[in-house]
Amino acid sequence: IFLDKLIGEPVLTVITVTVGLSFFFKGCVELIWGTDTQVFTPAVFPLEPIRIGPLIIGQVYLWSFIAAIILLVIFVSFFKYTRWGLAMQATADDEMAALSLGVSARFVYATAWAIAFMAAGVGGTLLGNINGLNISVGFLSLLVLPAVVLGGLNSVPGAIVGGIVIGILQNFCGAYLDRYFPGGVKEIAPFVFMAVFLLFKPYGLW
Repeated sequence: IFLDKLIGEPVLTVITVTVGLSFFFKGCVELIWGTDTQVFTPAVFPLEPIRIGPLIIGQVYLWSFIAAIILLVIFVSFFKYTRWGLAMQATADDEMAALSLGVSARFVYATAWAIAFMAAGVGGTLLGNINGLNISVGFLSLLVLPAVVLGGLNSVPGAIVGGIVIGILQNFCGAYLDRYFPGGVKEIAPFVFMAVFLLFKPYGLW
């Protein structure tokens, strides 16, 4: 209904509309399900942690990591080896050139948003298994921005490296800086790092 009308419009217009839609959907979720945290009952993954020598790993983190890797392989294969995936890459690179070659921009955008919704649903489900599900889970998706900016917007290896670096940075800041600067250093650190990084490497590592 909304995004179909935005094909060919400036990126800022698309961002503005989708941000507005996100507020609308958030309001719908609060109206229908409320703001209380919903816990998965029974738990999807066993609560008993796995011990590997001195390491103690929660099964929910381990299985979430495995699921993320499987999805990553599927997405990379889709974009690299299928006709639809190549059409999406071409449209992202140069929309007018892709249109001139017969690629349907309307179909590409519909597919891209369908994949994005599916990935967000899987991610939300995995996060819900870890801390319960509430309206604030959506804000965790903002951490994708520093990870992608660090690695490079069009690079899958960059996204992997960026995600790992941002995750390690966030946890180190939480462990060592929260005692000196109480009040959420762990949540702010990735964005401070991103702002500084952009000054020196605006297009990311790749």
